Amino acid sequence: MIKRILLYLYILVTCPILAFAQINTDRVMAIGRNALYFEDYVLSIQYFNQVINAKPYLADPYFYRGLAKINLDDFQGAERDCSEAIERNPFVVSAYQVRGLARIRQNNYAGAVADYEKALEFDPENIGVWHNMALCRIKQEDYRGAKNDLDKLIAISPRYTKAYLMRGEVDLRQNDTIAAENDFGKAIEIDRYDADTWASRAILRLQQQKYKDAEADFDQAIRLSTRNAGVYINRALARYHQNNLRGAMKDYDFALEIEPHNFIGHYNRGLLRAQVGDDNRAIEDFNFVIEMEPDNMMAIFNRGLLLDQIGDYKAAVRDYSAVINEYPNFLMGYQYRAQARKKMGDAKGADADEFKVLKAQLDKQNGVNQNNQTADNTEGKDRTRKKSDKNMDNYRKIVVADNEEGDEKYKSEYRGRVQDKNVTIIPQPMFALTYYERHDDVKRQVNYYKYIEELNSRKALPGRLIITNEEAPLTEEQAKKHFASIDEQTAAIVADPNDVSKRFARSLDFYLVQDFANAIEDLNQAIICSDKFFPAYFNRALIRYKQLEYQKVSGEYENGTPGEKRAVKASEYEMVKRDLDKVIELAPDFVYAYYNRGNVYSLMKDYRAALVDYDKTIELDPKLADAYYNRGLTHIFLGNNRQGIQDLSKAGELGLFSAYNIIKRFTEIKE
Repeated sequence: MIKRILLYLYILVTCPILAFAQINTDRVMAIGRNALYFEDYVLSIQYFNQVINAKPYLADPYFYRGLAKINLDDFQGAERDCSEAIERNPFVVSAYQVRGLARIRQNNYAGAVADYEKALEFDPENIGVWHNMALCRIKQEDYRGAKNDLDKLIAISPRYTKAYLMRGEVDLRQNDTIAAENDFGKAIEIDRYDADTWASRAILRLQQQKYKDAEADFDQAIRLSTRNAGVYINRALARYHQNNLRGAMKDYDFALEIEPHNFIGHYNRGLLRAQVGDDNRAIEDFNFVIEMEPDNMMAIFNRGLLLDQIGDYKAAVRDYSAVINEYPNFLMGYQYRAQARKKMGDAKGADADEFKVLKAQLDKQNGVNQNNQTADNTEGKDRTRKKSDKNMDNYRKIVVADNEEGDEKYKSEYRGRVQDKNVTIIPQPMFALTYYERHDDVKRQVNYYKYIEELNSRKALPGRLIITNEEAPLTEEQAKKHFASIDEQTAAIVADPNDVSKRFARSLDFYLVQDFANAIEDLNQAIICSDKFFPAYFNRALIRYKQLEYQKVSGEYENGTPGEKRAVKASEYEMVKRDLDKVIELAPDFVYAYYNRGNVYSLMKDYRAALVDYDKTIELDPKLADAYYNRGLTHIFLGNNRQGIQDLSKAGELGLFSAYNIIKRFTEIKE
């Protein structure tokens, strides 16, 4: 009995968050927002649920739970939570923003506009709100309203390129190509390093049939964004219109590397392969299209033609018959099936098909209209068709996306996920000792250190410890596991308070459930137990760094309203650096400590010291792509672009492909 009382008292002292979860809602709320910021959405919802259960009259937990849900694509749930937040506090701009976004994702554009109009009453210069509202009006085909919104947005933010791109789109929909040219040109003038600006003007030039100019603009867009399949698809179209079939096929190859299931890429490449006599590979493309859309008769007919060409007449007749069953008046189908049947020796079947064609021709001469589709218009002026076009006469035409499909991806990029970090050129993240990392299809290398492997071999911890800077958020099941593990480790610590591995294990549990304060306390105790145990210093440095990063933005949406980001002083990173200094003292060959300290020096604006640490990192591990990447950025920050690009090139070579986009941004573009 005494032991149980002591255990309970120990839990109260060491784990106040667990003991007072229903009372200390401010603490739980802070941890939930911390989890939300670090994209641990499932875990954050569990924390917000606790606050809602304890104090259901608060608006904030509903708002932040809605924000987590929208990131998990639960749009109905996000809308409900934001409505609850607005009911409790109708003056929170962000709640209207997020509810508007949730309504957009459910195609409720009128409801979204109503939310944005309300948000603008409280914050009339909110760029994100104007942006989304204009896009909603475009979806509603309210072009006059959209243009009015965009004019106001440009007046508020004259250098906001997306506004010019959207207004250019509205101009095009109103057939005002001169105004569109001006808007797209202005966007390029403002930001020549934005791929969307070039792609938008390229699409305009496609519509104007200025194919050479369009290709040049697509070239610039591709220089800036090599992983956008839509740009390659569109450049292929510009090349096709210039009869550069090989170049167009090459673009379709690139597009399908990026987006293997792209319908237009496979269909059009199949057509072009057929035109240059590459029949077997053309059949492969049409097989893929038919697998995606089993009822796509144009693809089936094209495959039939190719099977006929390679001598597989039985399969060709099968495809022709499938099309004829769907389109019984498609005479071209009967003509080709008759020829294939003759080659198979099926004279009776061929005669029946030829009679059908002859009868249709006689009916036409006698003025009998049977809605026959007989003309092969592929050599006509229009060499393309919309994807939604079902006229079988157009089976040989290159496919272009329907307007509503939005090849220009930027048009559907709604703003409003208020916790998103700014898309800027930033260093690769810090390394951590943890149990989980994100799945990566292009895994660059396995991070190894002998002492960490010895810990794993001894099974000193409940899970296998890994070194990664690609941490994965917890699933709901994993979160429950680590909450349970906290209780188990607490009991073990009571039994042996000086066991450093138990302290470290519980600190990992607290860290993974985003309870940084308790994680640091456990690491402090671990260091007291053994001041030579360097993993404790290493993870404490990481957690302190994350606390500072979160503090930068914690005031930005305080109480659900936009605010100023808090500037973190260089001196505040000193504690992080001191811990990493200690790691290097205890384990001078632990490469990840030098790398992390280099990142800290960068944050402190001490770029020279950062370079020294990145140099040491690369000396110890010449294949660590992240170190080359960060050293490259540091050289660029110091104005040494040539050295910086060399390092970024090496990072790309080692598998960190995002380095290539940055190289392009620092390569001068000529229009």
